[in-house]
Amino acid sequence: MSNLNPRQQEAVLYTDGPLLVLAGAGSGKTSVITRKIAWLIQERGVPARRIAAVTFTNKAAREMKERVQALASRGQTRGLIVSTFHNLGLRILKSELAACGLRRGFSILDQADSKEILKEILLQGESEKDAAAVDGVQKRISDWKNELILPDQAVSHASSDDELRAAMAYSGYNRMLRACNAVDFDDLILMPADMFRAQPRILEKWRHRIQYLLVDEYQDTNGAQYELVRMLALPEGHFTVVGDDDQSIYAWRGARPENLARLQDDWPALKVVKLEQNYRSTGRILKAANTVIANNPHVFEKSLWSDYGFGGPIRIAAMRDEDGETDWIAGDLFHRRLQGGLHWRDFAVLYRGNFQSRILEMKLQSLQIPYKVSGGTSFFARSEIKDLMCYLRLLVNPDDDNAFLRIINTPRREIGPATLERLAGWAAQREQGLYHVCEDLGLAEVMPAKALEKLGEFKRWLDQKRRFCFGHNSLQAVNELITEMKYEDWIMQNASSPRIGEKRMQNVWQLVRNIQRMLEKQEEDDDGATDLEAVISKLVLMDMLEQQDQEDDSDRVQLMTLHASKGLEFPHVYMMGVEEELLPHRTSIEEDNIVEERRLMYVGITRARETLTMTQARTRKQYGEKIDTLPSRFIEELPQDDLHYIGEGFEKDEKQETQAAEASIANLRALLD
Repeated sequence: MSNLNPRQQEAVLYTDGPLLVLAGAGSGKTSVITRKIAWLIQERGVPARRIAAVTFTNKAAREMKERVQALASRGQTRGLIVSTFHNLGLRILKSELAACGLRRGFSILDQADSKEILKEILLQGESEKDAAAVDGVQKRISDWKNELILPDQAVSHASSDDELRAAMAYSGYNRMLRACNAVDFDDLILMPADMFRAQPRILEKWRHRIQYLLVDEYQDTNGAQYELVRMLALPEGHFTVVGDDDQSIYAWRGARPENLARLQDDWPALKVVKLEQNYRSTGRILKAANTVIANNPHVFEKSLWSDYGFGGPIRIAAMRDEDGETDWIAGDLFHRRLQGGLHWRDFAVLYRGNFQSRILEMKLQSLQIPYKVSGGTSFFARSEIKDLMCYLRLLVNPDDDNAFLRIINTPRREIGPATLERLAGWAAQREQGLYHVCEDLGLAEVMPAKALEKLGEFKRWLDQKRRFCFGHNSLQAVNELITEMKYEDWIMQNASSPRIGEKRMQNVWQLVRNIQRMLEKQEEDDDGATDLEAVISKLVLMDMLEQQDQEDDSDRVQLMTLHASKGLEFPHVYMMGVEEELLPHRTSIEEDNIVEERRLMYVGITRARETLTMTQARTRKQYGEKIDTLPSRFIEELPQDDLHYIGEGFEKDEKQETQAAEASIANLRALLD
C-alpha cells in the first residue's frame, strides 16, 4: 500500500458498505481495483471464487486479471471472476439454461446476424429499400432491452404506429431467437436480470456465489446493467464501483451517467472517495480540462491536479482550409520529431469523425510518415465476408445453427420467418440442428409443401458441395459455391453503387485467395493432405489476430476518433477540427446535447501527457462547396492565458509558424528524394 496515495488507500481498505470511487482521468483507478481484489483475498480472507470484477472490454479485463495475478499467487486467485458485463451474463445463462428457456449449445448472434432476422420479419422478401427502417427498429429493440423492457411491455406502451410496428417486430424477433435456441448481445444482460427478478431462489444462489462485486467504468452502464449490479449487491451492498461522470461519452449506445447519482438513492449509506491526483498530464493540461468540464452540471464535484509541472502552453492552430490544416499537422509532426528526438508513436491525432482522417492519411503517406488508424472495420466484420464464412462454417460443421440462420436466405430463397420458426420448433423437438432436419418427412405436418421443398433444395445443394469439398477439390468447391448461388448478382443488386458492389466482391475473392494460400501451405507441411476444416478454424481466429495487431507498439503516429481514444494516453496530442458542428457535432447542437460533447472534449484533452495542440480550418468543403466555419465554443471555455494561437487570423505568429512547417516538409522531401 506504500505506493498508493491516501485517497487510493482509503478506497482499497473500505469494505464496510457500498463504495463509489470517483476516479478522474489518469488517477490510477485500475491500481485501486486490482489492489483491492488482492487485499480482499489476502487480508480479509474472502475466497477468490466469491469475488467478481466487471468492466466493459476484454482488453481491460485481461489487464486487470494479469495485474491481480502479479499481486497474488495463482493459487490464491483460482476461481476469481474478472470479465466484461456480457461475459458475466453469459456465464450466468450457461449455468441456468432451463430457467432461461435455453438449451445447451445456444448461439449468440452479433448485430449483423440479428439484422438479417429482422429484415425477414419486417420486409417479408420485399425490396431492400427499407433497410434504413430495419436499422431504426434494430436500434429501438436494443434500447428496450438495455432498459429491461420486454416485448409485451413495448407493445402495450407503444405511442405511435411506428413504435407499435417496432414493438411487434421485437415480439416476433424474440420468438425467433428462442425457437432457434439463440440470443443476441443485449440478451446477455437482459435475460439474467429478468430471470433474477422472476426467480428469487436463483438470485439468492448468485448472491452467495458473488459475495463482493467490483465494477469499472460505472458511468458507462445502461439501465439493465445497473439493475443487474443492484440485484446482485442487495441487501448488504458489498461492492465498489469506479467511475467518472466527466468521461461518460457513450449515451448513443445506452450509457447513463446518471447511474452514478442513482447509487445515492438506492444506497443512502454510500461512501464516496474522490481520486483527483492525476499521474499522466502537466498542470496546464489539467487546468484546461478542469475549466472546460466545469461548464457541465455535476452531482459530484472534483478537480484534477498533478505533480508533473505546469508545462507549456496549449497551441490553437487555425489554417485556411482542411488541406492547410492537414499540411500543417504533418509538417509540425515531422519538425517536432526531428527537433525533439522523439518517436512517431509519441504522437496521436484525434478527431470527432472517421472521415476527418482521409486527407491527413494522404498527407502522411506522401511524406512517408508511418501511421496507424485505430478502430477501423475488421476484414472479417464486413457483411460479405461474414456471409461467405458462414457458408464455409456450415460446410464443415452442419450443427452450426448460427451460420445456418445467417445464410439460409442470403441470397433470398423465399424462406420466410414463419418457415424458420416452424423449422426451429421441429428441430428443438428432435433435439437436432436446424440443417439436419431440413428434409425430415414430419415437417410436412407443420409447414407448406413449397417451404419444405425450398429447405430440401438448399440442403441437397450444400450436401453436394460438402461431398465435393472433402472428396475432391476444396478450392474448386468454394468457387462453385459462390458462382452457383449467384452471390455476385446479390451483392450488386443490394450495393449502394456499382463501385461499392465491385469492392465488396473484391473482398470475397481476397478471402478465397487466402484460403488457397492456406491450403497450399498445408500441402507443403503435410505431404499433400489438406483440411478445409482446419483452414476455416484458422480464418475464424484471424479477426482476433487483427485486433491484437492494432495493439502493437510499432513506431507509428496514432490516428483515432475521440471516442476510441478513451482509456489511452500519448505524450503529444493533436485534436483536429475543433470547430462548431464538428466538436460539438451538429447533431448534438440540434438535439441540445452539448454536455456529452463537452465530456468528449474533456476526454480528448486528458489524453495528452506533455503537449496539446488543437487545430481548425477556417473553411471546409461540404457537398462540393466551401463554407466558412466557426471555432468551437469549447475553445472559448479554455483558460485564455494558457493558449498560444497560430496561423490564420493571428498575424503575430502566422508567418513564423507557417515557415517552420514548410521548412519541415521541405526537409523531409529532400530526405526522400
